Amino acid sequence: MFQLGKTIVSEEIIENDFVCNISACKGACCVEGEAGAPLEDEETGILKDIYDKVKPYLRPESIAVIEEQGTFVKGLDGEWETPLVNGAECVYVTFDEKGVAMCGIEQAHRDGVVDWKKPVSCELYPVRVKQYSEFAAVNYHKWHICDDACSLGKELQVPVYKFVKDALIRKFGADWYKELESVVKQLEE
Repeated sequence: MFQLGKTIVSEEIIENDFVCNISACKGACCVEGEAGAPLEDEETGILKDIYDKVKPYLRPESIAVIEEQGTFVKGLDGEWETPLVNGAECVYVTFDEKGVAMCGIEQAHRDGVVDWKKPVSCELYPVRVKQYSEFAAVNYHKWHICDDACSLGKELQVPVYKFVKDALIRKFGADWYKELESVVKQLEE
């Protein structure tokens, strides 16, 4: 691990390779698991604000859950997260004709309906950020459903930190990412 500003970064994001292989996993990360997507405090307000615009992109069962529980919920860990449909998929998940999970928020963004792409935790995956009072921990989350993504990343030689470059910049800023690249160069020497 190493420190960048107010973050403690796991070297695993440098040492491991990853490229989403959605044709293999069919978006399982949005469907499997025990909790919804982690949300930052400011994202809860965004979800409230954009819901009416995103609603036409969502499935009826998702709309029913949102109208009962809200656009976000407090998880068992006390943190904000997206609600789940039937304790499984994220309420913002839609499925294409081949059964591949997609994000309704991201579809609305691509269509120019909303300015916000999706929760940063989704865009960062397989990187997970845990905020503590004095710093944020930046870790690699290994999950068996992403084995195909790890294989593809290895084949294409794309380390995790490069795969999620845009999301890391969105979360921590361009200067932070440049510092990360400097650390990577030093570690490679």
